[in-house]
Amino acid sequence: MSSAVHTLGTLTTVPALDRLDLVAPPVAALLRSWEHAASVGVVEIDPALSETSATVEVYGVPWESGANCVVVMGKRDGQERIAACVVRGDTRADVNNRVKRLLDVRKCSFLDHDRAVAETGMEYGGITPVGVPSEWRLLLDSRVPEIPVVLIGSGIRGSKLVLPGALLAELPGAEVVEGLAG
Repeated sequence: MSSAVHTLGTLTTVPALDRLDLVAPPVAALLRSWEHAASVGVVEIDPALSETSATVEVYGVPWESGANCVVVMGKRDGQERIAACVVRGDTRADVNNRVKRLLDVRKCSFLDHDRAVAETGMEYGGITPVGVPSEWRLLLDSRVPEIPVVLIGSGIRGSKLVLPGALLAELPGAEVVEGLAG
């Protein structure tokens, strides 16, 4: 098992498995059992700077190294369909077209903040694909796995995960999708 220490901008991580106190409980639970966890680093940040634009500006992280996770939902025949969508930090999920078609629903919207927090067990603004509910679809824009080292939420606003982008495609249930983001 190798230990994950990554540097991105002015941020230097420690192995996430050594600091599970810096991630949300569902993230820690997945990392404890995930075969690639040894390649994941975590770094503590100022919670007020957890938004992508602030992280880029203050910590010198390149826009193209960041990734965001948004949770969307739609209904079909009375059945809810929820997906966590991961896109590069310099793009936006194509919720009204691509995601809507993938979920096979008439209309898609972002999942209510309170509900997203309750169902993920993560803080709003820190939601990450690592540890999202297994019944949700996990959609990754095809450009995300190409990022050599990616910065993404940790489930809390006070830290970030850093790992090779290709490993996000190895998360349980992950689907890599062309054109998920515009």
